Amino acid sequence: MTSPQPKPRSAALSPPERQAAIQSLVRSRREAPSWLRWVTAFRHFPAEPASHRDFPDHLVRPLREAYRARGVTRLYAHQREALDRLEAGEHVAIGTPTASGKTLCYNAPVLNRLLREPDARALYLFPTKALSRDQTRELHGLIRALAGEAGAGAPIGVEVYDGDTPGSARRAIRTRAHIVATNPDMLHSGILPHHTKWAKLFENLRFIVIDEMHTYRGVFGSHFANLLRRLRRVCRHYGSDPQCILSSATIRNPRELAEALTERPVSLVDRSGAPRPERFFLFYNPPVVNTELGIRRNVNAETRRIAGSFLKKSLQTIVFARSRTQTEVLVKYLKRDLEVRPDRRGLIRGYRGGYLPRKRREIEDGIKRGQVLGVVSTNALELGIDIGRLDAAVIAGYPGTIASTWQQAGRAGRRGGAAAAVLVANSSPENQFVIRHPDYFFGASPEQGLINPDNLQILVEHVKCAAFELPLVEDEAFGVP
Repeated sequence: MTSPQPKPRSAALSPPERQAAIQSLVRSRREAPSWLRWVTAFRHFPAEPASHRDFPDHLVRPLREAYRARGVTRLYAHQREALDRLEAGEHVAIGTPTASGKTLCYNAPVLNRLLREPDARALYLFPTKALSRDQTRELHGLIRALAGEAGAGAPIGVEVYDGDTPGSARRAIRTRAHIVATNPDMLHSGILPHHTKWAKLFENLRFIVIDEMHTYRGVFGSHFANLLRRLRRVCRHYGSDPQCILSSATIRNPRELAEALTERPVSLVDRSGAPRPERFFLFYNPPVVNTELGIRRNVNAETRRIAGSFLKKSLQTIVFARSRTQTEVLVKYLKRDLEVRPDRRGLIRGYRGGYLPRKRREIEDGIKRGQVLGVVSTNALELGIDIGRLDAAVIAGYPGTIASTWQQAGRAGRRGGAAAAVLVANSSPENQFVIRHPDYFFGASPEQGLINPDNLQILVEHVKCAAFELPLVEDEAFGVP
């Protein structure tokens, strides 16, 4: 006899009960004497309604019906705008906030083209392996719905090609996959140098999708821009000129960064039509314990206390730590506080680099199903992995940028309902500046994404790679003219 499956822990509270619990807890903490003198900022962002549009006529009927079968009966305004611009042949960057449905903005036009042109191909580039596998799971679900609508089934192959891909599957992916999801490292070392094995992909490549574009800045972004130069060069060799679809959140200059990365004119879609849940954001500066040295109460102890106040109310919470060590320390503390009985084991989990892929996916699924009430993570969960609907985000120390802070805070409240975020400062000068000057944070726009792909040290190395992939010909431009 099989044992019964555990009931999702998040089922203990209905959505209205969750919203009421968050509102009550946040307001009571704001007014409590033990909190009031240490809360340096309290911001309330009211809920905003959605702006909807109908599906466009250029989207084929089976795809529209597949989306309706999955509960998407209408599009948000920015989704419709992105689909129309892509149908017109433009390169598009989507720069709307976290959890605004950017995935549909590239999945729908790609699948639409594949249904109309069965030999077409698309290449999806994600900054992390976890994100690529999460997004392909979403695609597989949509394709199953699409197959049901298409009767005999839509033979669309979606595969991940990265370091975790078994060798036995790689040949089939190269020849039969319509959508290949990978990461920059694998594109650099596993695909472009062996482009002759990928001839079918490059000959029929119609779309290049670049998700989480804001991660490609600085030195990393400069390398990535040269990688895209090499990719376009190989595409030209095989006679294709794919459209670029880029998505980004929380960055000041999405169009400029998109055009710098792709070296193409890009249309920006940044007026979000998605609904915004009610949000609370608190800045908490721990009490001083050493006035002479300016040392404040330990950030781990304060984070433990604050996160515990949400968890004890059965509110699903994510805690962001600055390091792997801090992650494990906070996991140990919260387990000690919450997992007080054998039947509560597994309530708190950690998530960081170094975990095996199977363990990471087990944790992600546990969060989605509500079987994990609290997760402590490094910035590994900062990106757009779908981990369901979280109620609260507690950030243990300023992440270093305004953009990252908003990204982490935005992990809560992704599927409606009220959400809370708390930034807990440590004693470092950077943390103290931000926590004592909240108007600087809330009044400033996120940082710019800047790159310099023509930096000589970076450019020369990629020219060598390009020459290995295809011979350089006279008067061929690569980088600085």
